[in-house]
Parts: sequence; structure tokens; C-alpha cells
Amino acid sequence: RQRDGEQGTAETKKPTKIDESKMAYGENISYPCPQWAPILGFGGCAFAVIFANMGGAFGTAKAAEGIMAMGIRSPELLIKNIIPIVMAGVLGIYGLIVAVILNGKMLKPEVVTGATAYSQYTGFAHLAAGLCCGLASLASGLAIGIAADAGTRAVGAQSAMAASWKKMGFTGDSGGQVKSSGDALFVGTVLIQVFAGNLGLYGLITALILSQMDYSCAEN
Repeated sequence: RQRDGEQGTAETKKPTKIDESKMAYGENISYPCPQWAPILGFGGCAFAVIFANMGGAFGTAKAAEGIMAMGIRSPELLIKNIIPIVMAGVLGIYGLIVAVILNGKMLKPEVVTGATAYSQYTGFAHLAAGLCCGLASLASGLAIGIAADAGTRAVGAQSAMAASWKKMGFTGDSGGQVKSSGDALFVGTVLIQVFAGNLGLYGLITALILSQMDYSCAEN
């Protein structure tokens, strides 16, 4: 009888042990909020800054090549064609903005238990936000740099051609070379750079939307 009673008490204690294990599993929050989840968020911050600055650096360097080549023939147009340098530099600011926002949403582990409140759902959202902003800014920088290099060289060549026509004594339109003095190509170049710069802005907007996707294990 005593053995039967001991077996009965043991059987009644088994569900209690299972419940305790489930409670421990819930307190550790190992599945929705694993310890590696913050790596995704910090990776999003890093990718946003790195890729955005890569695009800005390439755009600035490539545009500077065309501007300096144009400045040899037409130095008076140097400041006028500095617009792509500014547009390429803005791309780095996009990455900085996203990185600051994502960094502000990072949650520290609890001091006593060491449990991670930052969920993998939030981590993947922040990683996607960083990649959207960074890669979009990189593509925008490539487009701005290549378009600015070709555009500024064309503007300088057209301006130099117009000056040579005047020196040769042609005072008429001469196929639009004298009166335009590169203005037609300049306007077209600026429009191309504006639409190329919008690519980075699209990535920034998408990143701001994704940065609002939060799920915290501390609140749930």
C-alpha cells in the first residue's frame, strides 16, 4: 500500500515537473527572442551605413572625374556643375539616419536573468531596413556618378565648341551651339541626377517603414 501511495504521489508530481519546465522555457524566451537576435539589428545598422557611404563615395569620386575634366576646357562651369557632388554626399546621410533610428530601438538584455527581450522578428525587420537603405543608396550612387561623369564632360565639350564657333566668326545659331552654350545638356544632366538620387530616397522611406516593425518579449 505504501508503494502504491508513493507511486500515486509520483504520478501526481509528474505533471508539476512538466509545467515547471515549460515555465522555465517561457522565462528564458529562447525561441522568439534568442540570444543571437541582436546580431541582426546591429547588422542592419552596419549595412545601412556601409553601403550608403560606398554609394556616396563612388558617386562623389566618379562625378569629380568628369567635373575636373570639364574644368580644363570650361573652368567657368565648375561651380555650376557641382550639383552631383552634393547629391552623392546626401546618400551617406540616409544611411546615418537609418542607423541612428535602428540603434535607438535596440533592447539590452536583462541584468539579473540575462534574458534577451529583443526578438528575432524585430531583428529581421531591422536587417531588412538596413539592407533596403544601404543597397538602394549604393545603386543611387552608382547611377549618379556615371551619369554625372558623362553629363559634365558633355556640357564642357558643348560649351568649348560654342566658344570655338564664336572665335571663328560664326555669330548665328550654328545648329544651336552658340546660343545654348551647354544649357540644354546641363538641364538634362540635372534631371537625370535627380531621378537617380530618388532611388536612395525610396530605400530610405522603405527602411523607415520597416523600422517600425517591433515585437518585444518583455511586453508580451
